[in-house]
Amino acid sequence: MAPVAGSSFFQEARLPEQRAVEGVAFPAVLVPAGGPPGPGEGSLDEFLATVRSERASRVEPLLREAGAVLLRGFPARTAADFDAAVEAFGYEELPYVGGAAPRTNVVGRVFTANESPPDQKIPFHHEMAQVPTFPAKLFFFCEVEPKSGGETPIVLSHYVYKRMKENFPEFVEKLEKHGLIYTRVLGEGDDPSSPIGRGWQSTFLTKDKAVAEERAVKLGMKLEWTDNGVKTVMGPIPAVKWDESRGRKIWFNSMVAAYTGWKDARNDPVKAVTFGDGSPLPADVIEECGKILEEECVAVPWQQGDILLIDNWAVLHSRRSFEPPRRVLASLCK
Repeated sequence: MAPVAGSSFFQEARLPEQRAVEGVAFPAVLVPAGGPPGPGEGSLDEFLATVRSERASRVEPLLREAGAVLLRGFPARTAADFDAAVEAFGYEELPYVGGAAPRTNVVGRVFTANESPPDQKIPFHHEMAQVPTFPAKLFFFCEVEPKSGGETPIVLSHYVYKRMKENFPEFVEKLEKHGLIYTRVLGEGDDPSSPIGRGWQSTFLTKDKAVAEERAVKLGMKLEWTDNGVKTVMGPIPAVKWDESRGRKIWFNSMVAAYTGWKDARNDPVKAVTFGDGSPLPADVIEECGKILEEECVAVPWQQGDILLIDNWAVLHSRRSFEPPRRVLASLCK
């Protein structure tokens, strides 16, 4: 890992997995100036103080330019350390209401990342793109690095939009006109065997159907109750958004994830997502979009203590299958 000169506690570095996208290193990588601390060196408090003092001047300009920043080699080792690091960044927490993934609160603002089985890969998506209130930023933290696999590949959304527009202009035009409708059937409790196994009680943070209805309405979601769960219908909602801060269109949807991955005992992925006018999505275009996402992505193998900060307006993420152990934690911010 070759350091790039800088004048702060943080210094930029290069990793072999990084790629240059439109002249910008993706993701940006920050390491401790002077190399990683040895045992007993470099306190967590010093790291947290640096985050507080250099967030606005150092980290955020990189995040804005690159879309994702990997912090590597810093003294965060536990879930509690990660929680303190997220707190030091000072972003407001976003409650996980309406998301599909089964997650468990670990400490403070920290949750497990999607707990679906290790042999399942999780397709590319913007976090909570299928609901109107989604995080602006998200953090991932590697508490236990995988034995093998288990990367969290990332890809720049505006570049995916650009490639899709070039290759499938009519499809993109229809998508921009009609948006998407997402449909998901939820059980009562969580089903950890499914990547979308979050039950309705934890989705809406209540056991009361009337309260669930109220919260669904706030999300713009329609509920149809069944004997053993509920069918949720969301949309039409936009599949392409305008990133105001960067002045560009982004591929802000969970189309490929829903069409290829929203599969369990209750859900048929082909019915999980349609055009906003109700017409089916073309399987061949979805497949090609999946290939573009894979072609353009970067997958940096996790190391214990890594913190990955993602701008959810700029970057889609996924998860590769892995050989346990692996424990990656997450925190969502407004």
